[in-house]
Amino acid sequence: MELRIALAGNPNAGKTTLFNALTGSNQFVGNWPGVTVEKKEGKLKKHSDVIITDLPGIYSLSPYTLEEVVARNYLIETRPDAILNIIDGTNLERNLYLTTQLVELGIPVVIAINMMDVVQKSGDKINISQLSKQLGCKIVEISALKGTGVDEAAGAAISAAKNSKTIPQHTFSGPVEHAIAHIEEAVLHDMPEEQQRWYAIKVFERDEKVLEKLDIPESILKHIENDIKDAEKELDDDAESIITNERYIYIADVIKASYKKKNAGSLTTSDKIDKIVTNRWLGLPIFAVIMTLVYLIAMKGPGAWATDWTNDNLFDEGFHLFGIGTSDYNDINDEYTGAQQIIDGYDAYVEENGSAPEGEFTYTVEDEETLETTEETASLEDYNEALSTVERIGDEPDPADYGVFVPSIPALAESGLDKIGAAEWLKGLIIKGIIGGVGSVLGFVPQMLVLFFLLAFLEACGYMARIAFVLDRVFRKFGLSGKSFIPMLVGVGCGVPGIMASRTIENERDRRMTIITTTFIPCGAKVPFIAMIAGAIFGGSPLISVSAYFIGMAAIIISGIMLKKTAMFSGEPAPFVMELPAYHMPTMSNVLRSMWERGWSFIKKAGSIILLSTIVVWFLSRFGTVDGSFGMLEEDQLDSSLLAGFGKAIAWIFAPLGWGNWQAAVASITGLVAKENIVGTMGVLYSGGDGTVWQTLASKFTGITGFSFLVFNLLCAPCFAAIGAIKREMNNAKWTAFAIIYQCSFAYAIALMITQFGGLFTGESNIIGVIAAALILAFMCYMLFIKKYHEASKFKGNVKVKA
Repeated sequence: MELRIALAGNPNAGKTTLFNALTGSNQFVGNWPGVTVEKKEGKLKKHSDVIITDLPGIYSLSPYTLEEVVARNYLIETRPDAILNIIDGTNLERNLYLTTQLVELGIPVVIAINMMDVVQKSGDKINISQLSKQLGCKIVEISALKGTGVDEAAGAAISAAKNSKTIPQHTFSGPVEHAIAHIEEAVLHDMPEEQQRWYAIKVFERDEKVLEKLDIPESILKHIENDIKDAEKELDDDAESIITNERYIYIADVIKASYKKKNAGSLTTSDKIDKIVTNRWLGLPIFAVIMTLVYLIAMKGPGAWATDWTNDNLFDEGFHLFGIGTSDYNDINDEYTGAQQIIDGYDAYVEENGSAPEGEFTYTVEDEETLETTEETASLEDYNEALSTVERIGDEPDPADYGVFVPSIPALAESGLDKIGAAEWLKGLIIKGIIGGVGSVLGFVPQMLVLFFLLAFLEACGYMARIAFVLDRVFRKFGLSGKSFIPMLVGVGCGVPGIMASRTIENERDRRMTIITTTFIPCGAKVPFIAMIAGAIFGGSPLISVSAYFIGMAAIIISGIMLKKTAMFSGEPAPFVMELPAYHMPTMSNVLRSMWERGWSFIKKAGSIILLSTIVVWFLSRFGTVDGSFGMLEEDQLDSSLLAGFGKAIAWIFAPLGWGNWQAAVASITGLVAKENIVGTMGVLYSGGDGTVWQTLASKFTGITGFSFLVFNLLCAPCFAAIGAIKREMNNAKWTAFAIIYQCSFAYAIALMITQFGGLFTGESNIIGVIAAALILAFMCYMLFIKKYHEASKFKGNVKVKA
């Protein structure tokens, strides 16, 4: 017989950590029916017949948020065999509010008190037996982070599901209990006894969803309403507030009898750290330093080393196994290359001057990676020595002749295709199209994994929650709430869940503005593109990668100010209340799991959407009409391809931005399918010729136009999946269109200013472009500094505030 155990608890109580510890890799993720809230289920380790359902983190069973509705519907309709209620031992009062509601459902409840190691370390004491007696259910001490007590909690939940019932131990005051008894007798007498109390309390609270479900006859409802009003009159409060207040009175009595705090009123370690990292003046600089370090490590440190190795060895030159033969090859290759450069320099001098040099001569050396050129000087003696070196070595050294050499993936594919006699077009498709395009994207996976690892660590240790608090001060000044940072934080991994996370914002205007601006933050899909531009055009400068993040933040703030000064978005930002979890050292398994989930999602996309896109791009770029004949094109005929025709038709749009060539225009358009496609498309379109993709890129862009290209694609409309999420969350075609138009227009405006104002310093701007950029800048300055905030429309009506 299959048992179902629901895992319920407040956000940040350690529920996900416990779920991972209970199920390991036996998880399956989907969505709850009819909504986009993520649903996680898994089989309990060593118990294939026990299913654990991870409910959304909630504070109560009142239907105020979508997460609470989803969790409540599951509990009252599916009715699992047991509930494992995880509560934070360092914050019993808030966590027990949900517990008092769970025990009323008539489902066996087992409580797992998490973070008991933290409680004990602080010297506090919880009398578990007394707490269990007062709540009427089994209690197990655990530390989800360290894995202690996890098996005992699972065992207790299984035992409860098979053998016990949970009877609520608390009662309300006389008038409330009198009304509840009347409700049970008049409406719920046909319902199973263990379910009657929860429904009766919800009827007393006038819960609209429960009343709608029960469909109580008007005459009975009128009789019940009189009982509720009598209780409200006697207790001088509304029904819902009465229940809330009496729950907390009961919880206070429970805590007084079972919880002893050693240093009441003293600062905890987390409080002491927060005095620094959430300081009004130090909070933002510390955040800037931490995020800079994160991007430095990912883009210039271990992440860059791994990415360079992948790009150079797996997808370009091949490598020596375990480094055997590398040193010998590098020595003779450096000797050969240096000699050949002198010979080429001598030949260039003769060709340019018409005669041989009489003494020393200069020649130019170009760096293969950055294309940077330097002037070198050599003598006739150096030239003669170089001739001797080349003659002695012979042909250019082949790395395969030294040590144990492993060819690159393209080389292996080409060798295999040659052996089977594959057609030229098939070889081109596989090597230049699929491997060149997908390989360009996959080469950046190491950098992405390092970035995801660091972000997962910051989230798990509790720091990111502090950033939401710190940024609330900043955002509020510009018309946004700190709640807007949560979707942006989620959006660092992927824009789709980031957009979906905006539903936690109650204010509809703030929610729409957050949806529009969330994708300005670089998501994981943009990391390969950022790394490619930084590496090919800016010599791998980590400042480019760091600037991408802060450009996104600046775009959000600037957009927030401008949009808030319009009638559509005017009004005070929504209040922001957030619990700051205690700092703790996250477990490596959870951090690695989070990193891998994000990274694997990216890899799967590379194997599907990006693979298909690169195949389409290759075919369209390799076939076209030349001299009236349609067919496969040579490398020097790509300007006549079908894709080139499309690209040239739209390239004029991007010409004012400084990169009006058809390849860049096409890459930007394919980026709408998936942002990684920009890299894949570049890998296909620039894979021809003698140089590498990076070398070709560096020759097509200057520093200014390259940065303009980067910024435009960072800020413009996101991928199709994210646009679909915007459409679902906006639930309005006009608002969706407005969001996309605003994002593209804003991106175009910023990119135009970068190109035109930057061109003033290099002499590459034109007067019309500069005037247009100046007008845009003037308009933004007017919106930011001169225009007054639009007075919000007044809301008239009654607002019920839950205590």
